[in-house]
Amino acid sequence: MSAVEIVSRIEPRRKWSAAEKAALLAEVDAEGGRVTLVARRHRIPESLLYNWRSARKAAVAAANGIEPPEFLQLGVVGRTGDDRPSVSSSICAAL
Repeated sequence: MSAVEIVSRIEPRRKWSAAEKAALLAEVDAEGGRVTLVARRHRIPESLLYNWRSARKAAVAAANGIEPPEFLQLGVVGRTGDDRPSVSSSICAAL
């Protein structure tokens, strides 16, 4: 049996400065919100840009005093075959 060498490429996590994040998000905005193009161009995961954009949106909302929506548990009432109301599974709705 011959020996097998496994070579893997492991890179350390990159630390992004606030200026770099802002520049990439500005580029996404300039592309009309097309995250895919910017991610491919810079060879970074799309999810990273989506996370940064979501965090930016939450920070702006917090700075403007906008609170995130609260969720209220609701139930759906229907009729059974014997004309008695029945409650089915509950769902959540944003206020």
